[in-house]
Amino acid sequence: MLLGSRLVQRFFLAMVFIIVLFALAIYFYSVPLIKDTVYGIEQNASRTVLNNVYQLAEKIHFGLEGYRQQALESRKQQLKTVVGFAGSYADDLFEQVAAGELTEAQARRQLYEGLRSYTYGNNDYIWIASYEAVLLSHPDVRFHGTEAARLEGASGEPIIPTVVAQAREQGEAFVQYQWQRLDQPEPLDKLSYVKDFPQWGFVIGSGLYLDDIEAEVQKRLQLAMVELRHSLQEIKIAKTGYMYIFDADANMLIHPNDNLDGINFIGHKNPVTGESIAEELIEVADTGREWTYLWDKPDDAGNYVHQKQSLVRFLEGLEWYIGSSVYEDELQRSSEVLTERIMTITTVVLVISLFVALLFVSQISAPLRRLADTARKVSGGDLSAQSGIDSDDELGVLGRTFDSMVKRLSDNIHNLDYQVQSRTQALVETERRQRTILDELPAQLALVDSDLRYHFVNRRYAEMFECPKESLVGKTIQEVMPTAMYELFMPYVEQTLDGRECEFEYSFEHHGREVITRRKLIPEFDENGRVQAILTLSFDMTAAKEAERKLTEAQRMSAVGQLAGGLAHDFNNLLTVVIGNLVSANDRYAEVDGLATYLTPAIRAGRRGADITNRLLSFSRNQPLSPSCIDVGALINDSLALLQGSLPSNIAIGFEADEGPELVAFVDQSQLENALFNLALNARDAMPKGGQLRFMVNNLKVTTGDLGRNAGYDEPVLPGEYLRISVTDSGQGFDQDSLNRAFEPFYTTKKGTGSGLGLSMVYGFVKQSRGYIRIDSKPGQGAKINLLLPARSVDPDAETPLPERLEGKSGEGRLILLAEDNADVRAVIVEQLVDSGFGVVEASDGDEALMLLDSLDELYALVSDIMMPGEIDGYELADRVSLRRPEARIVLITGYAHDQSEREGGRHYRTLRKPFQANELRRALLG
Repeated sequence: MLLGSRLVQRFFLAMVFIIVLFALAIYFYSVPLIKDTVYGIEQNASRTVLNNVYQLAEKIHFGLEGYRQQALESRKQQLKTVVGFAGSYADDLFEQVAAGELTEAQARRQLYEGLRSYTYGNNDYIWIASYEAVLLSHPDVRFHGTEAARLEGASGEPIIPTVVAQAREQGEAFVQYQWQRLDQPEPLDKLSYVKDFPQWGFVIGSGLYLDDIEAEVQKRLQLAMVELRHSLQEIKIAKTGYMYIFDADANMLIHPNDNLDGINFIGHKNPVTGESIAEELIEVADTGREWTYLWDKPDDAGNYVHQKQSLVRFLEGLEWYIGSSVYEDELQRSSEVLTERIMTITTVVLVISLFVALLFVSQISAPLRRLADTARKVSGGDLSAQSGIDSDDELGVLGRTFDSMVKRLSDNIHNLDYQVQSRTQALVETERRQRTILDELPAQLALVDSDLRYHFVNRRYAEMFECPKESLVGKTIQEVMPTAMYELFMPYVEQTLDGRECEFEYSFEHHGREVITRRKLIPEFDENGRVQAILTLSFDMTAAKEAERKLTEAQRMSAVGQLAGGLAHDFNNLLTVVIGNLVSANDRYAEVDGLATYLTPAIRAGRRGADITNRLLSFSRNQPLSPSCIDVGALINDSLALLQGSLPSNIAIGFEADEGPELVAFVDQSQLENALFNLALNARDAMPKGGQLRFMVNNLKVTTGDLGRNAGYDEPVLPGEYLRISVTDSGQGFDQDSLNRAFEPFYTTKKGTGSGLGLSMVYGFVKQSRGYIRIDSKPGQGAKINLLLPARSVDPDAETPLPERLEGKSGEGRLILLAEDNADVRAVIVEQLVDSGFGVVEASDGDEALMLLDSLDELYALVSDIMMPGEIDGYELADRVSLRRPEARIVLITGYAHDQSEREGGRHYRTLRKPFQANELRRALLG
């Protein structure tokens, strides 16, 4: 028997005494304290939950404020972007004005109307105001074009003048004021970004209504409340306690009871005090005191005898009251349950302890043996071995600790294996993604070691050598690169191996086209500072170089055109004097024997010079044009008969035209004929032994997606409707130098013949007609010249004016006012007018002509140069003469042709281009 042992008996009695004493101590000393402590814990738990919910709501508030600021800053940046877009649009229009493509009035009207129809966001818009507070552009018909100086804000201060003043003073400014939405009468708070554009004398602004941002914030608040409601529904205090939120007006925002959620409970009374529950909750908010009241229970409805506690906190930013509610008996129930369980456990432990005490002696050695056996298994490598000791004494602690250590050791080994495997897979996936990214980069990448052997190449690098990238890894650059490329690279590679970064350009031919690349070699150093690898980067610069070349070519052609136009202007004045005097000398001294032999060639040469100046004017895009809708197919058919007679018989001429819509271009017919004849004669000179000359015409519609297919023209082709004329010959073709200089005036490859103005005249005509030109040619393979001209539809009702007849008209007794600053030119014109019977009064500039005008009562006509010194040019002089003498005829003359179709807001007058003959002047005055 176990109790027969004295040691067992003593130990057993000692255990009984200790266990009983311990049980009594727990009951009389710990249970009351535990009850109070658990009750306090439950109360603190309720307070903690309340504080957590309060902090959550506070974060929502701060998040909303941050979102409000972020949204405002984002919209400010959007306003800057929109105004910047409007400024860029204005820049483009005024650049067209500077280029002579638009007048300033056209540009302003297009700007105002274009921006007026542009809206974005929540019907937001762009507006333009002058410095005088006139709304030049506004989508609201109530304000567009009106003077807004008297529109006042809520404080009585004028709105638009204040906004304009701030923008002009600061250059740009954000201004807040009140303004109506489109089609709404009531003004709202608005924030506008306004920028001054002093070069055009106006400000551009765009704004946002602050209630749009507030609406976004409220929408975000509603979403946050949905999430908060869901969170509060998950919170339980004790058994049935809950959280709720209401606002300062006693509107219940969130409540788990559907009967109370969303209602106004200001009328709900406390059955104890008779006061409003909402007011009492507000009164105790943030005081730290619990508000106690009587309420019913779901299982005891209508019986308001159950005591309840509430804690309330006030969130000022959102004006929320956040409260917790829990029954008193539920708070106490936890401590009672805990006390009962402690006593039950104590009783069970007492019984078990007595039983354990009986078995202790016999069992004390058994666990030790099992623990030793388990230790031997573990040392032998069996990590699944467990002692199984689970007693509550030191041996049990030792056994569990030992088993736990073995278990953790086994788990750690398995976890380490798993982590190694996961990490390996992650590294493989990361490497795969990095290789994919490197393959898709718009650059050629390669890494070579110090032995110049490839360790890595991306797909674009391998494509350069037209082989798989896997086949390059492990090879040296000498094995991969062509000899010429390798010899060029090696000096840079050696510099990089010395630790210096290198950058250079390299060009090569790839699939029949030249590719220009910029290459960069970057050394990679080891921990000792030695170069262990070289990273090579290569970027395709072909498109950038081509764009740079075209820009340079366009700038050069523009400069040459300005020079050519200026030369033509001065030369026309000289030719007017020369031809005029030669013609007068030929007429006056016709009886002098042999004089005509000298004068006739001189006159012919002078007129040849005038033709050259006309070609220069055409190249410089200053040739006056009279565009109309021309049936190009019919025009070429009519021209073929003339060309057949002008070209050798060994040149075959062909013509092809698309079927379908009419082949109509909006150009000057005579200039188009001259351009086609020039191209045909150039083709004839390129085919001295004969060949084929072919004209092709077709309609072409260019859209945004077609721009790449229409590359190669002198400028990027804008989307639109065009007529394409192709002139193809089988002659000698152009070399690269000739292609680069083909459109330059006076450049020719014809040795000893030709003025070099044929192609330059064609170029100028095409550009002045708002078209494009391209030459496709190689030496010995002929040439193809493509013209893109703007297409228009034919007006069947258009009528061609008939020439006027001069029979029976004379200048006798008619007075002419002549304004010309060049004395020699003026003398020639005076002589021509006097020979035609006119009386002439001379003026050296526009100011002098106006002074003479009042003294000329019987003025028949004004003949004036367009460009004159002083403040009044020919156009302004003509306008003033037309106002004072409406019956007087106006004839303008110039050596630098002006296109009156570009005049806006002014009258159009008859114009003669210098040099002109006496009969042309007489026809202009009497016709």
